Amino acid sequence: MKILVTGFEPFGGEKINPALEAVQRLPETIAGAEVVKVQIPVVFGEDVAAVKAAVESCDPDIVLCVGQAGGRTHITPEFVGINYVDARIPDNAGNQPVAEAIVEGAPEAYFTKLPVRAMVARMKEAGIPAAVSYTAGTFCCNEVMYGLLHLIATEHPEIRGGFLHVPYAPEQAVNLSATTPSMTVDMMVEGITLGLEAAVENVEDAGEGSGTEC
Repeated sequence: MKILVTGFEPFGGEKINPALEAVQRLPETIAGAEVVKVQIPVVFGEDVAAVKAAVESCDPDIVLCVGQAGGRTHITPEFVGINYVDARIPDNAGNQPVAEAIVEGAPEAYFTKLPVRAMVARMKEAGIPAAVSYTAGTFCCNEVMYGLLHLIATEHPEIRGGFLHVPYAPEQAVNLSATTPSMTVDMMVEGITLGLEAAVENVEDAGEGSGTEC
C-alpha cells in the first residue's frame, strides 16, 4: 500500500507553513504503507495540478492533503469539499478569485473518502486535540480538497482521499493575539501519523458522532 501526503508551501506572508513542516517530518512508512511526501503551491489551479501530477506519478492507494487553518485549536480532518472559491487574500501568485466555481458543471460538493471519525478517535485516544470539520474554507485548501475528490470521482475511483487542517505553530502564534491557539509541529506529526494509521486500517468509518446541534 502507498500513501501520498501533500503539504502547502508558506503563504500570507508567513515564513513557515506548519502543514508542510509536519508532512516533511512524517515517517517513511505508516501501518506498513509507504509514505510519499510532496510540497504543493498556494496558487489557484497550480495546487490541484500539482496534486494530480503526484497522483499520476506515485499511484497511491490513499491521498491526504494537509493545510493550515490559523485560529483552529484542533487537528481537523475535513468531511466535505465544495465547488466554490472565494479568496479573502491573494494566493502566492497574486490571484484572488471571488465567487467562482472550481470545476464548471461539476457537482456542488464531494464528501471525503477517508474515515474521518475513526481518524479523530485515534488521535483523541492519544491525547491529541482533534475534531471532524465540516468546512474546508473557500481558499486553496478547499480547492485542493474538491479538486482531489473530483479527480477520484472521475478518474481514480480506487483511491481514497481527503484533506486535513492543522493549527498555527507556536512560532507563528507568538506574534499574534495572546488568545491565538497553536500546536507544536511534533504533535501535528503524531496526530497525522495516527490518523493515517486509522485510514489504513478502516475502509468504513467508525467512531463517535461529531455533528453540531445547530
